Amino acid sequence: MKNNASQIYNIFLVIGDFLALIAAFVGAFILRVTLSNVPIVHPVPAETYLGIFLLVTPFWILIFALIGLYNSTIYEKRFIEFGRLLIGSFIGLLFVIFINFFSKQPLFPAKLVPIYGFGLAFLFLLIFRNLARLIRTELFSFRIGLDNVLIVGNTAMTAELIELLLNSRQSGYNILGIVGTRHALGGHQDVPVYPEFSTALAHIKQPIHTIIQTELYADDARNRDLLGYAQANHVAYRFAPGNSELFVGNIDVQLFRGSIPVIAVHQTPLIGWGRIVKRLFDFSVGILAIVIASPLILIIAVCSKLSGGGSVFFRQVRLTRFNHKFRVYKFRTQYAKYDGTTPEEAFAKMGKPELAVAYRRNGDSIPNDPRITPIGRFLRRSSLDELPQLFNVIRGDISLVGPRALIPQELSVYEKRHTILSVKSGLTGLAQVSGRRNISFEERRKLDIYYVQNWSFWLDLIILIKTIRVVLGHTGAE
Repeated sequence: MKNNASQIYNIFLVIGDFLALIAAFVGAFILRVTLSNVPIVHPVPAETYLGIFLLVTPFWILIFALIGLYNSTIYEKRFIEFGRLLIGSFIGLLFVIFINFFSKQPLFPAKLVPIYGFGLAFLFLLIFRNLARLIRTELFSFRIGLDNVLIVGNTAMTAELIELLLNSRQSGYNILGIVGTRHALGGHQDVPVYPEFSTALAHIKQPIHTIIQTELYADDARNRDLLGYAQANHVAYRFAPGNSELFVGNIDVQLFRGSIPVIAVHQTPLIGWGRIVKRLFDFSVGILAIVIASPLILIIAVCSKLSGGGSVFFRQVRLTRFNHKFRVYKFRTQYAKYDGTTPEEAFAKMGKPELAVAYRRNGDSIPNDPRITPIGRFLRRSSLDELPQLFNVIRGDISLVGPRALIPQELSVYEKRHTILSVKSGLTGLAQVSGRRNISFEERRKLDIYYVQNWSFWLDLIILIKTIRVVLGHTGAE
């Protein structure tokens, strides 16, 4: 049985967006025509102006629909929704201006009206969308609008799904049970378990809205029963492979030799034109950043040289795409005698090998690291030590955004390193803006893999914007 909650929410969004757009252009009319003493070019009556926009706004809503603003996959992606609202508002304004150009009756009484309208439209839409999200979340806490889900399978993915969906207020899902064994529940032994799909159907009294299968049975009849039930009862069916790396990244469904459907899975969607656009963006922004930051780079270099001798720059061999080794440049923040050493080697050299254990346990950081110079502490807290990596970006060694460039010794012990190394390493990345040093090595690598497998140019822009916020706020800095 289908869950109508999403459709109701979509209708609510359409109505709210419609009213927000009308309110925005009414507000623009009031600001320019009613409250302003500046003479207007075209004396369009208020009734005519409102009537025109009541006719035009439905087409604006259609534009929103075409760019995916009423797609359920965007509801919890605030930055993506923010960007599409901005793009949709701009395209809608161009549409209205286009109509105004060919219309015998002017739509706008003055040139500032569409500018005011655009600004107010984006603001009102943003406020309404956030209020709608808040209302939806509150309804979830009262178990209103939840999607009833039945999970089928005994893989590790089953336990991950339970962990992800168990908080109904955040996920919007209500777990009806698991078809499998209690072994698949992990630490959530209170979830109902059914040995067979037929047993679950006999005992579950609530309507099933979604079935998520985490493994394919060896018996094809059991798989057909699941899919057949979903199709016959209009239940959403999803398959979550136990190997989470299999169906991620860039996926192509093709007819092999013209007759056999096959799924081609690439390690990353960053291929073809995506790589070209990313490289052009890296080069142009890198050049601009170096020009702007050159006075600061010079000042830091002089201060570093005067603070204790040694080389101004720290150079280290690290790994980037396709296991390619390159020499990374950073401002030196350690005492010169520890340059070129791993943390284990440096702490052993100073006679404190126990600090290496604490360093790794604490997510590659320890308070008052004795290897770091006083000016180095400031450079690390402000992230200014990373500025010389802009030269690596221009050279093409790394990208502005990507997984952190690790030394071979660090990455050699990580079994999924080949996935991470399918793209260039980055000056900043998803792990850095998700906690920097506040999350463990393993968690950072998971975020790196997510970036590799879900790359988009828009994701790069989001990470760059978040990086500015993180750096200015010193979030997670050492």
